[in-house]
Amino acid sequence: MISITFDWTWWVILVFITDLVIRIAAVIIVPRNRRPTAAMAWLLAIYFIPFIGVLLFLLIGNPRLPRKRRRMQQQINTYIHDTSEHLDFGTLRPHAPEWFTSLVTLNRNLGAMPLAGDNAAHLISDYQQSLDAMADEIRKAERYVHVEFYILQTDASTDNFFRALEEVAARGVTVRVLLDHWANRGKPFYKKTLKRLDAMGAQWHLMLPVQPLKGKYQRPDLRNHRKLLVVDGSAAFMGSQNVTDSTYNLKKNIKRGLHWVDLMVRVEGPIVASINAVFLSDWYSETDEVLTDEIDLFDVSSGPGDLDCQIIPSGPGFEFQNNLKLFAGLLYAAQRKIIVVSPYFVPDEALLLAITTACQRGLHVELFVSEEGDQALVYHAQRSYYEALLRAGVKIWMYQKPFILHSKSMTIDDEVAIIGSSNMDMRSFGLNMEISMLVRGEEFIREMRGAEQHYRDLSRELTLDEWEQQPLRSTVLDNLARLTSALQ
Repeated sequence: MISITFDWTWWVILVFITDLVIRIAAVIIVPRNRRPTAAMAWLLAIYFIPFIGVLLFLLIGNPRLPRKRRRMQQQINTYIHDTSEHLDFGTLRPHAPEWFTSLVTLNRNLGAMPLAGDNAAHLISDYQQSLDAMADEIRKAERYVHVEFYILQTDASTDNFFRALEEVAARGVTVRVLLDHWANRGKPFYKKTLKRLDAMGAQWHLMLPVQPLKGKYQRPDLRNHRKLLVVDGSAAFMGSQNVTDSTYNLKKNIKRGLHWVDLMVRVEGPIVASINAVFLSDWYSETDEVLTDEIDLFDVSSGPGDLDCQIIPSGPGFEFQNNLKLFAGLLYAAQRKIIVVSPYFVPDEALLLAITTACQRGLHVELFVSEEGDQALVYHAQRSYYEALLRAGVKIWMYQKPFILHSKSMTIDDEVAIIGSSNMDMRSFGLNMEISMLVRGEEFIREMRGAEQHYRDLSRELTLDEWEQQPLRSTVLDNLARLTSALQ
């Protein structure tokens, strides 16, 4: 009988060498082209839990889209930039501040559309009214309707929206629809929604699909978070609202009584072409289909207003974090007042420094967030910044539960605003495809001030005295969540 003995010494040596190789390789690979905070978070994960940390890094450690998709994004960006370089996008308002002009140039260099004049933009803050307004606009369509939403569900609240799509499709209008794959696949009515789109004859595609068996794969937590609607190139909607019930039809939300509060903007004028360009670029990325031969993207006409607007797309398809650079630039440019509305406020060092520096420069700074969170990690990571913000002088308003303030906007002084789908958190800066609109015009700011005051009336102010009474367990949870927020 042959007995086999194992020399455990060799196993120990092998494990030690493997662990050492992982740690050395991590120091070389992880920090490359990565923010120091993100690199440090990944290194800590790999050092403390080597094998699990390595597995997670291989799964979600690359925040970039696959090379083919990045190449396609670059192709469409170049086409739009070159085609629109010398076109007339309306008459711009006079006497623009020098800092505004420089920020417009920054956006353009990073892949944004041209600054366009002669636009009208009006806010819609009521959730159901926004869905119905989009349905009314769809019914006016004569040629095409472009629908792109992070979450798209047919339910009682959105039935009018879907019926409008069915009506125009029945009379020959082309309906194109994009919806994020991962965000919708686990939601109620997902299959019912796709069947309804098929039944009406809509051309629909999933955005950023994670379907490895079909040869479609990228980091699974990359999202196309954009929300936009374009009708015939003459009117468009964009903002923070998804096409779904205000509870998202989720049992946990219904049980807690949670409802989402959003802000959409309806626009007319040359800026509609820029929103349409974002849709066409996403359509091309998902389908390889170029629609610019069919749609004269830059056949624009003046709208019934004189707002200056610029569309800024951002996300992992771009080389730089376009939205983060714009937000930071606006914070430093402000001279009197900054009001930020962000449901998920998890800033990196640059943004935190910009907003606290604004207070130290003597500016009035307000931040609107939700009193109750729907995502535990983000909620606690956000809370970890409250003390620094309060001590700097930021006035924090907590939108009272059971409502989730989901609007995303910033107003600078009394002339410039930004509104769109982008939160001020690391996910929106590095992992989500977003769309933001920069607006210059006092009349639009007055509408924004009205929305801000409405939020203020429904919020309570968080004071430093109240915050200092937080229990230790909350502080520990907040700080742990803050560390995980940098894992990109």
